[in-house]
Amino acid sequence: MTPRGPFNWTAEDVMRFLKERDFKHIHTRGSHLFYVGKYGGQFRQVSIPFHGTRALKPRTLKSIMLQSGISKDEWLK
Repeated sequence: MTPRGPFNWTAEDVMRFLKERDFKHIHTRGSHLFYVGKYGGQFRQVSIPFHGTRALKPRTLKSIMLQSGISKDEWLK
């Protein structure tokens, strides 16, 4: 994987991370991919903007982290 921190995450990195935690792709609407999974005893839906190999903005990644319910520490390992 690429160096971690709030930078250098692409949509593909996020998708791989979520798939490793049993999130499933349910549908795509335009350039956004939607994943659903159960984490912390709750079902979660996560929206991931996909724009090729461009890195996600740190604020967008923070929003994805909140949607998933997975702790920031686990994301940034």
